[in-house]
Amino acid sequence: MKSADQDFTVAWAKGLLKGAGLRSTAARVAVIQQLGRIGTPVSHAEVVECLRDFGFDQSTIFRCLQELSDAGLVIRLDLGDQVRRFELRTTEGDQELNHPHFMCVDCGTLSCLEEFTFSLSPSRGPRRNKIGEITEVLLKGHCGNCLAKQ
Repeated sequence: MKSADQDFTVAWAKGLLKGAGLRSTAARVAVIQQLGRIGTPVSHAEVVECLRDFGFDQSTIFRCLQELSDAGLVIRLDLGDQVRRFELRTTEGDQELNHPHFMCVDCGTLSCLEEFTFSLSPSRGPRRNKIGEITEVLLKGHCGNCLAKQ
């Protein structure tokens, strides 16, 4: 859906919305552009702060994030810290598992692990089917900045 040299233009955002069957509203276009520029999962509050100067209220941005998530353009991440984060989908199709993430347990920084290889192999037998479908992989640990401070 996006490339490393993407400009995240209005035309690009409108194309994504049209492809998903959504109307191109100013708020939706702004949210998609902002998520594309940031490139990592962000909270609703962070998107509100980034778009503060555009005059969108927080409920409009929240609705946009929900609609974009429902349409499959944005992935909604629940990482167990009571903060829902949103990230522009970088893969085509229905694949929910986009890429793993790393969360620092000290400072809370969240990083995408797109350049890492990760393999999860379930054991054989009936337990394999009981687990269901994995939709998110989150690794927790200490980031380089926090380790350097110790």
